[in-house]
Amino acid sequence: MADLVGGAVQQQLIAATKIMEDQVDAELDKIDRMQDDDYDKLRQKQLENMKKSADQRQEFLKKGHGNYSEVPDEKEFFNTCKNSNTVVCHFYRESTERCKIVDMHMNKLAQQHVEAKFIKINAEKAVFLSKRLKIVVLPTICIAKDGKTVDYIVGFDDMGGRDDFPTEMLEWRIARTGVLKYSGDLMHPPGSDEHSKGGKLSSILGRSSKKNIRGRKGDDSSDDDDW
Repeated sequence: MADLVGGAVQQQLIAATKIMEDQVDAELDKIDRMQDDDYDKLRQKQLENMKKSADQRQEFLKKGHGNYSEVPDEKEFFNTCKNSNTVVCHFYRESTERCKIVDMHMNKLAQQHVEAKFIKINAEKAVFLSKRLKIVVLPTICIAKDGKTVDYIVGFDDMGGRDDFPTEMLEWRIARTGVLKYSGDLMHPPGSDEHSKGGKLSSILGRSSKKNIRGRKGDDSSDDDDW
């Protein structure tokens, strides 16, 4: 009986191996049949995609993307949202230490992701805008796309509630809104196993609220600075 079972398993392995070999042979045969014209078309398509990406990057850089800058007032904030399809704005206050941590991470991300415009604005000098967007806790990061707010990151709760979170954590959190080109796993944050052990990470699914940049629904609560 054991010999029969062993023989059956061996036959299955041989059959599976044969199928894999046939698939590989088929792909190799397909490559062999490709004509020079096919290679040229493939190469041309790759070159076109590379040129398109380069042109798009240059366009972003012309709009001031690629660096983290401060807008002095509300007028410039609205101009920035008008000129750039994607804006990631940090509402800060000089006396709030956690805002300096956000500055460090935003500066890095601005250089890595030229597809978005990274800016900051002093909430105390933009009282009207802060009230309209119901910015209560600092730091707060407002993410806008096509002139509408798509999400808010309030304090550090979404980064594990810790001050020493890595830049990759904020990158992942912002990318969850779909505004960054992200090559990682959007379903799980970087180092999620370690963070989940501490029970710090809260669920952030469904928190996005697509609204006009002029307003915001609801208030968020956090242990960060209320002002």
